[in-house]
Amino acid sequence: MAGVPIRIAAADDPRIAAFRAIRERDLVGREGRFVAEGTVVLRMLAASHAVGGRFRAEAVLILENRLAGVAEILERLPASVPVHVADRDVFNAIAGFDMHRGVMAIGRREAVPTALGLIASLPSDSLVLAACGISNHDNMGSLFRNAAAFGVDAVLLDETCCDPLYRKAIRVSVGAVLSVPFARGGRAQDLLEGLAGAGFAIWALSPRGETAIGGIVPSARLALVAGTEGEGLPAAILSRFHTARIPQKPGLDSLNVATASGVALYQMALAKGRIG
Repeated sequence: MAGVPIRIAAADDPRIAAFRAIRERDLVGREGRFVAEGTVVLRMLAASHAVGGRFRAEAVLILENRLAGVAEILERLPASVPVHVADRDVFNAIAGFDMHRGVMAIGRREAVPTALGLIASLPSDSLVLAACGISNHDNMGSLFRNAAAFGVDAVLLDETCCDPLYRKAIRVSVGAVLSVPFARGGRAQDLLEGLAGAGFAIWALSPRGETAIGGIVPSARLALVAGTEGEGLPAAILSRFHTARIPQKPGLDSLNVATASGVALYQMALAKGRIG
């Protein structure tokens, strides 16, 4: 299990430097490192660590009255991962905020797959979510939570999407960012052409889509494309691929991208026999 808990009595202790002022650190690159919050996310990080997955824990910070409750999770981490323990005042001074749930970890992404590499690794029967221009971290986290709920095999994000390893996105996803394979980078058009070349039937989600979402014919390889709210998907994508809409009452332009993707992925997963 992880090492013997280390008592931290001061926020400026150099041993917990990585945890300090997290709000500001989250806005810049971290060389593949990220902040994980909460028991559920820590459990998923530990599970990935235990099986040699894509993510590793580098250090853990626990509120002293939460230590017993996460003991079982800590047992899954190797002794080389330091576990720091602090009281609430010190913990809050370290983190810089009081919404941390008393459980935090610094994680590291071990392998960063390319989009083409991830596509090449997918099974013959696959469901993929592709996203273009998603800049809101709440929406990003929700997209991953939906992807996990409906059995998506991979998420592809273009270069204009925000980082799904941002602290808030991981929290909103309830750790799904750590369980659903993803690649981020490149032009959306190139990502979709890569999917098309691999035999995926691609459906771009739009309020003015040509086909109601329930009319999508299931195929072995199926991909949904979601765009940013307001502008939506670029015209070049909408004209190149199939388009689908979610029927709704008149008077409202569209659903939130997180809600819309959940509805669409549910329908696709149902059509492919993955749920229900």
